[in-house]
Amino acid sequence: MIDIKLLRTNPQRVKDNIKKKFQDEKLPLVDEVCELDEKFRAAKMKGDDLRNKRNVMSKQIGGLMAKGQKDEAESIKAQVKEIGAQLEKLQKEEAEFEARIREIMLVIPNFIDDSVPIGKDDSQNVELKRFGEPFVPDFEVPYHVDIMENLNGIDIDAARKTSGNGFYYLCGDIARLHSAILSYARDFMINRGFTYYIPPFMIRSNVVNGVMSFAEMEGMMYKIEGEDLYLIGTSEHSMIGKFIDTILDKESLPQTLTSYSPCFRKEVGAHGIEERGVYRIHQFEKQEMIVVCEPEDSMTWFDKLWQNTVDFFRTLDIPVRTLECCSGDLADLKVKSIDVEAWSPRQKKYFEVGSCSNLGDAQARRLSIRVKGADGSKYFPHTLNNTVVAPPRMLIAFLENNLNADGTVRIPKALSPYMGGSQLITKR
Repeated sequence: MIDIKLLRTNPQRVKDNIKKKFQDEKLPLVDEVCELDEKFRAAKMKGDDLRNKRNVMSKQIGGLMAKGQKDEAESIKAQVKEIGAQLEKLQKEEAEFEARIREIMLVIPNFIDDSVPIGKDDSQNVELKRFGEPFVPDFEVPYHVDIMENLNGIDIDAARKTSGNGFYYLCGDIARLHSAILSYARDFMINRGFTYYIPPFMIRSNVVNGVMSFAEMEGMMYKIEGEDLYLIGTSEHSMIGKFIDTILDKESLPQTLTSYSPCFRKEVGAHGIEERGVYRIHQFEKQEMIVVCEPEDSMTWFDKLWQNTVDFFRTLDIPVRTLECCSGDLADLKVKSIDVEAWSPRQKKYFEVGSCSNLGDAQARRLSIRVKGADGSKYFPHTLNNTVVAPPRMLIAFLENNLNADGTVRIPKALSPYMGGSQLITKR
């Protein structure tokens, strides 16, 4: 959510940003907010004047009554009552204006960084750099589910009976590999100075509205029927929500956190749920990293965060690349975003395994997270998040890049201790 003072003083800049994101249907909202803001401030000013007038008159009543001037006092009481009725009407108008202004401001996109490439959708994202040499073996790499089934590691048919499409049972060494990757990711981030958290897996609607746009929420979140609770789509939701209505001391920044959680997603949209596979599913687990920092430090942290994911994947012998998201591919709250994509030897192309985002002060404004400066002033911090690893997609990249011709799977040195010292996954 952008600063309404900026929209008030420079509405054209807001419109230009909307155009860069190819959301021209939102352009009229800027003029509507400006008009509503004028009405709100006029109503508030009139209300303040009436409140001052009422206070003065109320004090006069006591003096008149003390002097025995009852008729004069009663006349002023009637005026005070009339002012009260006017104030009640004005307060209702103020509340209505304020509610509508906030409703609109929540859907006006955040300002993108000047470095973001302009493009309409993800087809115009820009490759930045490759890490590791993409490799295609001299044998055919099977579909990832076939690799797991060959190792007795997955049962999708049973999950379809219990839960429907978008779910799976992992078992044996594949289930152990899944847990090992998460444990390794946890320790990897702890060793980089991040504090480990396991957050709540359900959050209230005010937190949901604080961390994401309404459009994202509708396409992602599962609502708990009869309660003001949603299942989280990522632990970032709980972790940023942790700071709601908080004033942080300047000395406490940066807050560098890494969190584990299961994630639940509707996956409504163009991509849909896979009938047979673990790339796009309703339930998975993930290790996340979150930073709350000084505004001037957020771009430095942005580069550190995506580099952490690159480094993590490279320790597991998986080639990756970074991809800059163009303006049209950025969610409304994001200032800048970089996807990390892993190499798929089977498809002979890269696919997304994580996303790093700088949200500026958008989430802090929505959730009323502020910093108290040394001089006592208060301002909004910046928030960032990034995927360390989401094992379902990581499993695809891991299995394809570490597969042997005989169907066994190598275990890289960094992961071996988390697999009981094993160096190979074989069929059991």
